[in-house]
Amino acid sequence: MNIQIFGRKDCQDTRKAERYFNERKIPYHFRDLKIKGISLGELENIKRKFSIEDLIDTEGKQYRKRNLKYMKFDIEEGLLNDALLFKTPIVRNGNDVTLGYQPEIWKEWIGKGS
Repeated sequence: MNIQIFGRKDCQDTRKAERYFNERKIPYHFRDLKIKGISLGELENIKRKFSIEDLIDTEGKQYRKRNLKYMKFDIEEGLLNDALLFKTPIVRNGNDVTLGYQPEIWKEWIGKGS
């Protein structure tokens, strides 16, 4: 397994995802989106599983702070320029990707030993 967690330390679901893998002693790489965003290549991999519209957190603080509800903008460009707009956590295991807290899917990954 090659687990990557993209999230924010102040996000409750991100902390729950980290706890899930820690409790099972499964190593993972954590990327804090407040420090470093997601590259175009990483975004392309994630978009194979989710539409770009699914990735933006329209209920989040950053979306409200920037008043994006009333603006027309390119979502992909917005996400690449401001990683705090992503729904979190984004958890990758090779080509598999989940969005949000998804322990039932992660359990399947562990069962497969992928």
